[in-house]
Amino acid sequence: MSDQIQFIVEKLNQEPFRKNYNLITFDSLESVQLLQLLSDVLGEIDPKHAVDIREELPENTAKRMLTLLGILKYKPPGSVTDLSAFRQGLVTGSKPVIHPVLHWLLQRTNELKKRAYLARFLVKLDVPVEFLQDDTVADINKQYEELMEAFKNLHKECEQLKTSGLSTAEIRRDISAMEEEKDQLIKRVERLKKRVETVQNHQRMLEIARQLRLEKEREESLAHQKQEQKNQLFHAEQRLQRAQLQLKEMHHAVVDSKPESLMKKLEEEINFSSYLTTEKIPRELESKKKSVYFLQKAIAEPAMGQSDLNVLESKINEVNAQINQLIEKRMMKYEPIDSKFSMYRQQASIISRKKEAKAEELQAAKEEMSSTEKQMIQKTNQAHELDGSEVLKGDELKHYVNKLRSKNTVYKRKRLEIAEITAEYGILQRTEELLKQRHEAIQQQLQAIEDKKGISGYSYTQEELERVSAVKSEVDGMKGQTLDNMSEMVRKLNAMVAEKKSSLAPVIKELRQLRQKCQVGRNTSECFEQCLWVKITNEHNSQSSVVLFWNDFQQATSKRLKFLQAKSHRDFVLCSD
Repeated sequence: MSDQIQFIVEKLNQEPFRKNYNLITFDSLESVQLLQLLSDVLGEIDPKHAVDIREELPENTAKRMLTLLGILKYKPPGSVTDLSAFRQGLVTGSKPVIHPVLHWLLQRTNELKKRAYLARFLVKLDVPVEFLQDDTVADINKQYEELMEAFKNLHKECEQLKTSGLSTAEIRRDISAMEEEKDQLIKRVERLKKRVETVQNHQRMLEIARQLRLEKEREESLAHQKQEQKNQLFHAEQRLQRAQLQLKEMHHAVVDSKPESLMKKLEEEINFSSYLTTEKIPRELESKKKSVYFLQKAIAEPAMGQSDLNVLESKINEVNAQINQLIEKRMMKYEPIDSKFSMYRQQASIISRKKEAKAEELQAAKEEMSSTEKQMIQKTNQAHELDGSEVLKGDELKHYVNKLRSKNTVYKRKRLEIAEITAEYGILQRTEELLKQRHEAIQQQLQAIEDKKGISGYSYTQEELERVSAVKSEVDGMKGQTLDNMSEMVRKLNAMVAEKKSSLAPVIKELRQLRQKCQVGRNTSECFEQCLWVKITNEHNSQSSVVLFWNDFQQATSKRLKFLQAKSHRDFVLCSD
């Protein structure tokens, strides 16, 4: 209670009340002052209640406050008898009544202001029924209700705009920016007009530009209409496919059916539809209406705290206990009579529950079948759009499924083989790692033994020799292959030479005969040529001997001159020392 009073004092000392109370002064307030304080708080929430209680009767004050508290959905604590005590305490200004009301009002002032504002327009006037018989009054009342609904919609839109994040300052900035852009565009248009006026036939060009713009707009509208017509055509094709599918199903159903089976099927469908329309759907509708009614009732109630919830739970437990007691009394009272029909009632209830469950399953199956049909139609359309091929049906589909199964079997076998190979590869890789580790360990041991025996590097040298020998054997093999290639090439060349000799033998024989014929005339010319050649060679030899003698003389002279220069330089150095 002290926390409640402290909260009230703190709120009253703040804006807009500014009472400057403390706990003592607030507790010492009289009943009239408390009522005036409550009236001031209510006046802050609704300005119509900002009155001086000394100027009105106590009954009017209590009525006014109770009316506003009812509009604000204040729920006094306690039962119906406590409500009368609450009214009496409100008239007399009792502290146990006024303090909780002040605490509740000051806790949610902004929310209550909004509620009081809406109540001015949304609280309906109670018009007697006999007055509504008049047409004028009925029309006015109807207009009043329509205006009330319009106010509700406008208020919702206003709240949405407030919570949407758009502020008036931003809107004003946007408007000013758009006005500036408009001015700039107007200036640009004026400049362009001035530039265009200097061009010849500018009016005709402007007219052509306007027509071009109109044609472009018309083109866009036609493209839009074309897209809409394509969409309509697509939907019409879907409807046609659904109708064809239904017709095909009907044909399949009629091919092997008899009139009796068709009538039986129709009767089952009629029974199911009548059950849905007469029993299931009305029952579900009634339950939905009840849930909506309870939800609206819960929304209309004021906000509840934990104490209110505890009270409601205790009431629910009491009512449940009373219901159980009444059921036990009824069972004890009507036990002999109902014992005869209890078994049949149980069976009937079980059958009804099973019937409801089966109806729900059937409804779900129908919905699933319709959704599956829609998906099938969509997939068929997608397949047509992709490759234009027909969807496989009947024996073709079975053959395709068998082919896929055989391929799936082969795929599984290959995948199993790949898994085995992968496992074997892992084993071999691990074996390789182990062998490498063992090889490194043996190498280290061998190195240690070589160091111990004083022959370190022996194994390495041996490996190098083996490697060199292997390389040498490879080179020898390459040499042998090269020699074989060369011998083969020589053999081919000899064969080619022999072939050429055999082909040139007749020509050589003819050449010899011609040489014998020309030998007589050549002997005289050869004698003359030999004499001339001897003379020329003698002259050339004499000239070359002279040249050689002159070169030797120049070399000897240069050597002698260099010797004399070196000797004179040495004598000069000795004399100077």
